[in-house]
Amino acid sequence: MPDASRAAFIPSDVITPERDITHEHFAPGDRIVVIKGVDDGVLWGDAMTVVTPSWHTPTNEDGWRLRNPEGGARSFITGHPRYLVHLSTHCPDCLIYQRALQDYLVPKFPGSAPVDVGWYSITELNQLVHVADGRAGGR
Repeated sequence: MPDASRAAFIPSDVITPERDITHEHFAPGDRIVVIKGVDDGVLWGDAMTVVTPSWHTPTNEDGWRLRNPEGGARSFITGHPRYLVHLSTHCPDCLIYQRALQDYLVPKFPGSAPVDVGWYSITELNQLVHVADGRAGGR
């Protein structure tokens, strides 16, 4: 992950909240990335490994326990399937989603400095949550 600055403005994410991806799309051992921003014209994010099914509390839906190879206090977090993009396979669904994010985000951040668009945070229960998926978001 690059040493990214937080975006001065946070563009609303019109793509991820509408992503229709099932829990079964991913499996233990899959390498995934959670796209978090733009770095010199390309998307970047946190690469992790899918470990096991886990309830995603912010959405009250099935999620996945993810292992961050960087370790530390957040070695394991839980994320919703719509946040995840396959790294280990050439998955058409994930490639379409990634391309849509690329087409949407890259023009908004044309500079060469890494930018975190601020769509994700981690709760006190180590749950990765998208800005659209907080309890107040009603999902």
